[in-house]
Amino acid sequence: MERREFLKYMGASSVVLGLTSNLWAGGSKRCKEEVCREAWTKLCDYRIKEAAYAYVHPQKRLPNVFLYGDSISIGYTLKVREQLQGKANVFRTYRNGGATQNFIPGMEKMKKAMFQPYLKNGWDFKWDVIHFNVGLHDLKYMSKGKLDKENGKQVSSIEGYKEKLDKICTYLMKEFPTATLIFATTTPVPQGAAGRLAGDSVKYNKAALDVLAKYPSIMINDLYAFTKPNFNEWCIEPGNVHYNETGKKAQGKEVARIIAENLYN
Repeated sequence: MERREFLKYMGASSVVLGLTSNLWAGGSKRCKEEVCREAWTKLCDYRIKEAAYAYVHPQKRLPNVFLYGDSISIGYTLKVREQLQGKANVFRTYRNGGATQNFIPGMEKMKKAMFQPYLKNGWDFKWDVIHFNVGLHDLKYMSKGKLDKENGKQVSSIEGYKEKLDKICTYLMKEFPTATLIFATTTPVPQGAAGRLAGDSVKYNKAALDVLAKYPSIMINDLYAFTKPNFNEWCIEPGNVHYNETGKKAQGKEVARIIAENLYN
């Protein structure tokens, strides 16, 4: 092969190799997202149909925020994402967080389903902010799998709630030492609520604050105090612990505000 032909051949080969490398790199990136998206869909199961559970793929150079909570947090998840768009990746737990006893098992299940090294090519980042709440499912009364404050048993006594919340705080401090932790107080329980007694959220919030006094680095988002004056306007209907769109958006803006203030602590 003459020198001119050889150089021409080598130039063409370099182009082909460059294109191949770029395609491979792009394919690898897509593969990572596809793997994580598939794992998330499986983890969420039927809940994936709800907008709050839409898969979020982490954008590099943005801090990662994790929301843990029950249906109240599900309600404000989308507003928090909207408010923090371009400022943070906002994730939530894969289900209704429920009572305190579900917290650590749920966190561990999510870790093993989504993160490396458990999931090959899975998430490999650390949480920058964890905003969490438990309480509304602890104070409810249940009988035969249904809400029943007349004949049911309370899911967690005050002492039981304090003991389990203390374990949650210890777990978070140990597992996520670099994350900013924010505990949200439990929103109001109105008169006539199914399976719950009016005023119990006040008692459980007091118990929570007693526990959190041992962990001064954990911040408090007093969502109870924020919501209480507007409860009648924001609730879906009298006697319901859940909120309409106005309430969800207001709570989401408040949660996002507090998180934004602590993104780079």
